[in-house]
Amino acid sequence: MDWLVQWWDGVELWVVQLPVAVQFPVVMIVVLPLCLGVARLIDRVADWGAKNPASGSELEPEPEPEKVAA
Repeated sequence: MDWLVQWWDGVELWVVQLPVAVQFPVVMIVVLPLCLGVARLIDRVADWGAKNPASGSELEPEPEPEKVAA
């Protein structure tokens, strides 16, 4: 895990040393798609969790009441 920390420190140092006019596009090109991807992943996991509850038992749908002719 130490290699990851050292790599991240190097990337961070590289970004910090860039001029602000270059930092902004670099961060937007990397961070914006990354955040969008994470948000979509969270959305899909939440949708899957809502469709497949962890209760384990299948609930039977309630029967519709019979319609009465007027």
